[in-house]
Amino acid sequence: MDAVGVLEDGFARIKEVVHEAVEGLSKDDLAVQVDPEANSIAWLVWHLTRVQDDHVADVAERDQVWITGGWAERFGLPLDPYDTGFGHDAAQVAAVVADARSLRGYHDAVHRETIAYVRGLTAEDLDEVVDTSWDPPVTLAVRLVSVIADDLQHAGQAAYVKGLLQRR
Repeated sequence: MDAVGVLEDGFARIKEVVHEAVEGLSKDDLAVQVDPEANSIAWLVWHLTRVQDDHVADVAERDQVWITGGWAERFGLPLDPYDTGFGHDAAQVAAVVADARSLRGYHDAVHRETIAYVRGLTAEDLDEVVDTSWDPPVTLAVRLVSVIADDLQHAGQAAYVKGLLQRR
């Protein structure tokens, strides 16, 4: 398997965990914060998808699916349309309320765009520096692996919270 195949597999794993994490849960279940400062499943899935959308759109030099696909309007969140959730406090986390179908739909739309972008990459593309504000500068490969790693952590957190809710 080449590097592009590895990236495709990583993004597919995120999608799988996202679907499992929201499956069978009501909008109320998805909004539960198991602790006053904890992230809800809805927030975790929304956030990881927003980060993937934002970061991939940036390197692909295209607009975010959240904006172009009408997802910002469909979700109707009281947040700036370009907000990805970084630094959210408990009240902002609680403001992210969505049903499983919407969360899956947005994630799937971002996943399709991500895979289409990744499939067009070459090994040489992955070595391109995309962010010089870090030392060492960040290559495209590192940026995409970073998104996968962050998203898998959040998807795993969502799955953990689902397990807690199901044991209540």
